[in-house]
Amino acid sequence: MSGGLSQILGQHMRMEQRLTPQLIQSMNILQLGVSELEALVEQELEKNGALETEEIAEPAAALAEPPKAPTDGQSDALSESFTRLDRLAREYEMDFDDPGRNFRKPAGGDERDAKMDAMANTASRGQSLQEHLLAQWSLLDLSPLIRATGAAIINQLDDNGYLRATLEEVASKLKPPQPLEIMEEALIEVQLLDPPGVGARDLRECLLLQIDGLPGDNRIERAIVDKHLDEAARNLLPAIARSTGYSVEEVSAALDVIRKELHPHPGRLVGERAEPAIRPDVIVEYADTGGDLTVRLARGNDPRLRVSPQYVEMAKSRAIEKDVREFARKGIEAAGALIDAVQFRRQRLLEVARIITERQHEFFEIGPQGLRPLRMSELAEQLSCDPSTISRTVADKYVQTPRGIYPMRYFFTGGTETDTGEVTSWDSVRSRVAEIIKGEDPKDPLNDDQIVDILKKEGIEISRRTVAKYRQVLDIPPARRRKKF
Repeated sequence: MSGGLSQILGQHMRMEQRLTPQLIQSMNILQLGVSELEALVEQELEKNGALETEEIAEPAAALAEPPKAPTDGQSDALSESFTRLDRLAREYEMDFDDPGRNFRKPAGGDERDAKMDAMANTASRGQSLQEHLLAQWSLLDLSPLIRATGAAIINQLDDNGYLRATLEEVASKLKPPQPLEIMEEALIEVQLLDPPGVGARDLRECLLLQIDGLPGDNRIERAIVDKHLDEAARNLLPAIARSTGYSVEEVSAALDVIRKELHPHPGRLVGERAEPAIRPDVIVEYADTGGDLTVRLARGNDPRLRVSPQYVEMAKSRAIEKDVREFARKGIEAAGALIDAVQFRRQRLLEVARIITERQHEFFEIGPQGLRPLRMSELAEQLSCDPSTISRTVADKYVQTPRGIYPMRYFFTGGTETDTGEVTSWDSVRSRVAEIIKGEDPKDPLNDDQIVDILKKEGIEISRRTVAKYRQVLDIPPARRRKKF
């Protein structure tokens, strides 16, 4: 029997699920935050003439009578308008399908540019660390060689103020390369700049540079930083005391000075590093008439959009050229798809927010300890959708509550069952661990096993490993490092 390959033609029926462009757009818009949604809508309003806001006032004549089909003269005018628009698109290299390309008016125009106005009203960026240091560097009386070498070192500092590259690496980039002696001399001058500690190559050198600028006698602080930084990080005060000859009280006082007066990242002290503002998408608040909670979408989540009536008439009129009608039809389809996607986002976001508020009602009453286990799959089943839809709905969304602003994902958590049969969330257990540690005796802190025993008495079964994991999440050190001497 000989083996071989053969090709056979046949017909088969099968079902496939394909994502349409409209569905992809809807999913993309669903996961946008309110700021991103506003930016997208503004972009589409500029790009698509068939899309407009309902606030746009129409002429009285247009409101008094229904729009009429354009006459032959109007048809010619519209055709000329589209021809002119096509010419402008080529002249100014406009691409209506590319959201990253914008129309730029020629210089000397009488109309104000809204984007230029927005840029003029935007706060200027803060001074960078390099700019701050180079401003000081320019005022020093230095030789031209040291001045150029030091400027090269300053430009190699990271945002924390550290010199991560070696002096040999910095020297190799200079033209001509400089000897190590010149590099070290320039580095010493750089390390005298403000803020103290910049130009250091590691944490030890950074802290020692700052100690040099502290008033008074700082021999203990210097000894700890120079020789016992690892022991200090592990809170091994008795070991440091035995090695240095100072008392535990003196070592403890010196460590307080190090923690309060020295900064491990001096570069961050320069310039304003403003965090981006968080805009809530959903607002949960108490009703004015009683204690019930109300849920509403924040402003910007429901832009009032509509399809332009003029474009609808253009697409219908046989008196207009075919390519003009096709242009209007495509604009109408794009506008309708966007309106549907925005409406779907609004409806789904409001539904999810209401269910979260209902399920996590105790959180709004007593705080994080009131959180209950809630999974996205439960909401997906209740809303008859896929869990990925719920995930997109809460992605990068925030809820403004009477207890502050929280990510929507914060309210989704697993949980465990207590001895009494009550179900409690992991977040509430984590919050309880933090409370237990906060109330401990600082001279005799609780270890993880002791915390497990306390939780067990409260009916919560949890392992020591889980307590350790929660401590790490809460940025709480182990008991030996929390001990106060």
